[in-house]
Amino acid sequence: MRLGPDTALPASVQAPDYDRAVQAAGIVHIGIGAFHRAHQAVYTDDAMNAGDRDWGIIGVSLRSGGVAAQLNPQGGLYTVATRRAAGTRLRVVGAVRHVLVAADDAQAVIDAIAAPTTHIVSFTVTEKGYLRGADGTLDLAAARGAPSLYRFVGAGLAARKAAGLGGLTLLSCDNLAGNGAALKALMRQYLAAEYSDVLGWFDSECRAPSTMIDRIVPATTDADRAAIEATLGARDDGAVVTEGFSQWVIEDDFAGPRPRWENVGAELVADVAPYETAKLRMLNGAHSALAYIGLGKGHDYVHQAIADADVRPVIERLMRAEAAPTIAAAPGQDLAAYADALLDRFANPALNHRLVQIAMDGSQKIPQRWLETLAWHQQRGARCSSLESAIAAWIAFLRSDHPIDDPLADKLREAAAGPDAMAKLFGEDGLIASEWRPA
Repeated sequence: MRLGPDTALPASVQAPDYDRAVQAAGIVHIGIGAFHRAHQAVYTDDAMNAGDRDWGIIGVSLRSGGVAAQLNPQGGLYTVATRRAAGTRLRVVGAVRHVLVAADDAQAVIDAIAAPTTHIVSFTVTEKGYLRGADGTLDLAAARGAPSLYRFVGAGLAARKAAGLGGLTLLSCDNLAGNGAALKALMRQYLAAEYSDVLGWFDSECRAPSTMIDRIVPATTDADRAAIEATLGARDDGAVVTEGFSQWVIEDDFAGPRPRWENVGAELVADVAPYETAKLRMLNGAHSALAYIGLGKGHDYVHQAIADADVRPVIERLMRAEAAPTIAAAPGQDLAAYADALLDRFANPALNHRLVQIAMDGSQKIPQRWLETLAWHQQRGARCSSLESAIAAWIAFLRSDHPIDDPLADKLREAAAGPDAMAKLFGEDGLIASEWRPA
């Protein structure tokens, strides 16, 4: 039996506490992978459990039909398994209405964005999904290709303007520095090229607040699904596994209505930057270092790598002595306590977060995770031994037999192969744009 609206759930499993059948879809989410289902969709489900209405989510996969095949036969329902060392707790999330595949039905995606009930379009498309060139501007040729978020959002915005509807909040939930401002600038470039008559309306009617998102969500395995089915009493092909910790900090700048996420744990703030910078440089920076250093030492999982007596001091120094000094903390933001919490989270033996999953797309992640910290110290005449070790581990990874899942994979392997790898990767004309230069 497969999970669905008629499944009788065990009393130990939390279920939606609202009538899903009568909820309008107020959110279109592009990039509906495991992270969204374990993070923003959970906050939205919590908000509707607390009394908010009409915030159902229409999920969009840009290319693959995998998530649609998982969730649509289940009526959009799926299980979140929260794993702590003390045990696992299950809940069924009802916020997702259904999933569209943009490559199969582009017009349905455009219609969903243009619908009068839609107020927010959110994104988890990973860093590479923003299609930025080396200088940070939009690669227009790629954005015009099929499919890209810009094509669907641009057409949806044009349809809204033509219909006399209000603007939208475009909510990036990806690990980009200043993700809201970055998305707005890239969207403006696309509109200027493809829908120039919409640009002024976009500037006046739409908003793109920055966000910081934080929750560790490993890839779900067949063993995870089997364990969930044993408790649930039904097969759930869309189940996700995550940790107990979750954080969402959002700039309070919306074009129209929104769920009351702040009542269910999100933080609405005037400036996301300190939280975002801490997350990128401390958590994400440490994660990437753990991935490459840990894989080089033969580890498979984060908890194994952080337990390695040779690796843990490198990661602690990276967070406390190298990344933390570069961050202008917000009032009440305790970076030492944040580092403590991160080390505890990394050590969680229940998660089985694969290092190779974190190692994906290094060329897109390393600039904001490592190089901005290195540049900050270089400008002050200092060096960062932990981050330099991480870079050496990345180059060793590029030279190894590990598959490289990266949009620049072939160029990276070629650049890393010779004795001048540092210059080819990070020099003046290197593949990775940065203010930092190797000594």
